[in-house]
This record gives sequence, structure tokens and C-alpha cells, in this order.
Amino acid sequence: MADAPSEILEHGCSILDPVLLKYGFRRAQLVSGKSSGGPFASTTYTNGNRNLELHFRYSLGLVTYHFGPLSMTHEAYMRVLLGPNGGNMYPGFSEQPLDAFRGLANDLETKADAFLTGDSVAFGRHFEAAKKQAAVTGIARLAESES
Repeated sequence: MADAPSEILEHGCSILDPVLLKYGFRRAQLVSGKSSGGPFASTTYTNGNRNLELHFRYSLGLVTYHFGPLSMTHEAYMRVLLGPNGGNMYPGFSEQPLDAFRGLANDLETKADAFLTGDSVAFGRHFEAAKKQAAVTGIARLAESES
């Protein structure tokens, strides 16, 4: 497997393409470079006013959904959909970088209907719920995950 973030991201996108392209998304050209944190690569899938933003450095990191002016991370979206105990495949704990893309592809295909095919109202409900969950901190969040 290639070590360069841009090469790994390109391979990862070949896993995501079958899921996203069938819903009308188109992938932007990869952007890569070096920063203080090391080499990185990123790309975006776009369908109208929907964007899925991906960043790869040493692993698939930031995955962000944008629907019009609303944005939330993959983790926040999955927490709203599945609760604190999850069930999502991404992020995972594999040492293999492409496993993260496989997990994300599964989550998109099986859980992200509001983003892939829904309207902004449905996505907006998830966004508002994620915003409320983000406001819960400390002991309250711990108690929520234990219930």
C-alpha cells in the first residue's frame, strides 16, 4: 500500500465512489500538501448543495457533512442517528487505513439517508439534535451513555 496520504485517499475514494456516485455526487480533485502536522490530502464529494468533505493525514480523519449552510461531523451525525452506544462502522480501530473508508461507505449506505437522498428539513432535524447533544457535557454525557 502506498504511504503518501494522497495515494491512500485516492484508493479510499475508489471504495466510496460506488456509494456516492450512484446518488449523483461528483468527486472534486484531490488536494494535497504539507503542513506543520505532516503531509495531508483532502477531497469533497458534491451533489448540488450537499458536500461530503474528507481529510486524510495518517488516517481518515475529519469527515464532515455540509447541506446548504448546515455542517456536522460524521461522529455527531451517527450519534444522533444511533445514540451514544453507536453501531456505526466509522471510525473504527483498524490498523489498515482503507478499513476506515470501508466503514464510512457502510455508514453512508445504511444510515445516511437524510444526507444522501433526504431534504434539507430532514437533515436540519439531525443537525439541531447534534447541536443539542454537543451542549451536553461532563457528567450528563456520561450518564446518557450509561442508560
